[in-house]
Order: sequence, then structure tokens, then C-alpha cells
Amino acid sequence: MPTTLPAVRPDGPPPRHDPIRPLRRHGGVAVLCAALVAAPGAAATQAATDPAAIPVSVAVATRADVPVTLTGIGTVQAFNTVTVRTQVDGQLTEVLFTEGQSVKRGDVLARIDPRLFQAAYDQAVAKTHQDRAALADAQLILQRDADLAAKSFTPVQTADTQRATVDELEAQIAADEAAEQSAATELAYTTITSPIDGVTGLRLVDAGNILHPSDTTGIVVVTQMQPISVVSTLPEQALDAVRRAMAAGPVEVVATEQAGGRRLDVGTLSVIDNEIDAASGTIRLKSTFPNTHSALWPGQFVELTVRTTVIQGAVTVPAAALERGPDGFFVYLVADGVATARPVRPGQIDEHVAVIESGLSPGDTVVTDGQYRLVDGSHVQPRQGDAAAAPSPAGN
Repeated sequence: MPTTLPAVRPDGPPPRHDPIRPLRRHGGVAVLCAALVAAPGAAATQAATDPAAIPVSVAVATRADVPVTLTGIGTVQAFNTVTVRTQVDGQLTEVLFTEGQSVKRGDVLARIDPRLFQAAYDQAVAKTHQDRAALADAQLILQRDADLAAKSFTPVQTADTQRATVDELEAQIAADEAAEQSAATELAYTTITSPIDGVTGLRLVDAGNILHPSDTTGIVVVTQMQPISVVSTLPEQALDAVRRAMAAGPVEVVATEQAGGRRLDVGTLSVIDNEIDAASGTIRLKSTFPNTHSALWPGQFVELTVRTTVIQGAVTVPAAALERGPDGFFVYLVADGVATARPVRPGQIDEHVAVIESGLSPGDTVVTDGQYRLVDGSHVQPRQGDAAAAPSPAGN
């Protein structure tokens, strides 16, 4: 049976409406209208806002006296090296040093059995005394013969013969004294001393061995460590600068470790080799260091920095500020929060400091870290604690 819907009376109450739906509908329209109204203002605000500032490290260009230096690799060499050997044949009876010991010139290092040499010396002394006694007797005889010959009591030839005997004995005594001195010298050679101040190396022979002057190994090698030398090389193009520096006075040389850069000692340039190595195109230099703390050791490789002159009042910046572009070097100059690429002409550049010959003035602020994110006109924000002066040049 079909269902019959109740009829709506014309004079009944109006249909019921949900009041929330119109509000929702009108509210959505209101939000949309508000968004449409607000959009032009937000876009304008966004357009007017500066790009985010890029954090960078900066430093200030300053004036400083900068040393002009040349750097090369050098090898430490002992100032003097002596292989201590015996000068006489004999048995090594005593070794009086310890390996690695610091010794002074004249310190006793070893002894050879002295008995044979002592006997030879005593014999030479006795022979000298014997001949001196004979000479004294001959001189008395000569005096008597001369007196008798003067009075014609004896032939003149007798006095002349006695005079020749005296001369012969005087010559014999001279030879005896030389033999005595030779024997004394050989006896002294049985006590072996250090010829220089230095450090002993490893012992090359043990007590009890028979030694000969012809032995090549010796007893020990003594190496002089204070002072000490370093032989280094520089390109031949540096020859004129080094010669001018030496002509002006002592040339300072700094020795540093190859790994780590720790300063080892400060010395002076001693000599320039008398020829250029044609094969490598380099000159050899020899420098002398006091080596007070034994920081330099023979055979060690070091880096040498030779100071040739000093640039007075140069404009300097940290070397990290320099960038290389297609047209040469440039830096990012910071002013009013904006970084601008500024071409510069650098002079000497070392590990820490660069000399700027043109393009910057003292007081200019340059970027030292973060350049890879910058372009000309970038907005930058210096990090806290930056804007410090350039580091002082080494040795200044």
C-alpha cells in the first residue's frame, strides 16, 4: 500500500531552515574576501623585505711592517763531525764514555795500553842524558886542547878534531831530544780525548780489541751540535735578493718543522754556494743556528724562511680574504651590510698575511670566511667578535 506523505498546509508555518549552514557559507565567503583583500598587502610587504643576510667572518685592513721572506727546504748538518781513531798500535784497555754523552774538547774517551810507549819514552830520555854527559866531557877536553894549542904545547889539529867531536855530540843531542819528543807524543796518543765539543754516537769497538791507525771504523763518532748548520736550496731567481740582503747586514733565517710549522730555532745566513746547480736551477745556502735547546738534529729535514727585507707600512689583510677570479685577485669589501667584489693587486702572500699593493685602504672591512656563498651585492651579517685587524706578519 503506497505511503502517503502528509500535505503541507498553505497556512502552516514556513519550512524550518538550519541557521548554521548559511553562516558557514557566508563565513567562507568572508574568509575568501579577507584573503583577497589582504593578498596585495602581503605581497607588497614580502617584496619590500631584504634578502636574508649571509653570516660571514670579516677583518679590517691595517698598515704593518711586513718582512719579505723566501722559503726553502733544508737538511740539518752537524757543524763538525769527527771519527775518533787511535794514532798508535795497541790494545784498547778502557772505554770511558757512554753512548750519547755530551763531551767537551779534551775529555778522555778511551785508553790504549801505554806500557810499550812508556818504555820507549824512558829509553829516549836516558839516551838524551847519556849524550849530554858525553858532550860535557868533550867540551872540557876541547877547552884544554884549545889552551894547549894556543901555547903550542899540542898540535892545532888535535884541538880541531876535538871541536868536531863536540859538534857531533851536539847534533846527537838534538836528535835525542827529537826522539824523546816523538816517544812522548806516542805515549800521549795512548790516552784518546775528544777533539771537539759534541755528542758521542754509538760505540764502534769494545775494550780488549787491538787497534791500528789504519782502522776505518774508529772508536766513536763525535758530532758538534751547538752551533749547528742547515743546508737549504732556493730558486736561482732569488740569488740577487739574497746577495743584497747579505750585503746589507746579517740575514735572519728561521727553521720550522715541515709538519706542523713549529718554530725550531732562529739563526743567520752564513754563505751562498759559489755556483748554481744547473740541473735543478737552484742555489745552495748554508745557515748557522745556535741550537741551544737541541731542537735541530743532524739529518733532519726542516723548512727555512730567509728574511731578505722589510716592507714598511704595507696594507695587509688575512690571506684567507683573497679570492681568485677570471680577471685576477679580488676581495669582498663589506660596507653597510653589503658585500661588494673589489679587484686588488696583492704583493707578498704567506700562510697568514697578504700584502695589498692596490685596491684597499687601511680600515676597509673584508670577508675572510663564507665567500663561497656570496655574489656581488650580497647582504651579509658579520659574525660576533669579527671585524678584528689583520694578524701581525710573522716575525714582526
